[in-house]
Amino acid sequence: MEVKLKVSYNRLWKLLIDRGMQKKPTYVVVGASKSTFAKLGENENVTLPILLGICQVLECDFGDIMEAIFDNKEGKMQV
Repeated sequence: MEVKLKVSYNRLWKLLIDRGMQKKPTYVVVGASKSTFAKLGENENVTLPILLGICQVLECDFGDIMEAIFDNKEGKMQV
C-alpha cells in the first residue's frame, strides 16, 4: 500500500487574507525571496527555515499555514 501525500499552503493564504496582509511585505519580513513565495503558491517544497520564519512572523504553528493532503483523485488513501 502506497500513500502519496503532498503539501498544501492554502491555509497560509487564508491566514494572510484573514489578517489583511499581503504576500510581498510578508516575504520581505520573513527574509524569503519572491521565488520562494512563488513555490509556496505552487505547493512546492520549501526549506524548514523559511517555514519557521513564516510561523515566527505570523505567530502561528505549522498546522496554521500548511497541511498534508492525499495526492489522488479520490482524496483518500488507496489500499
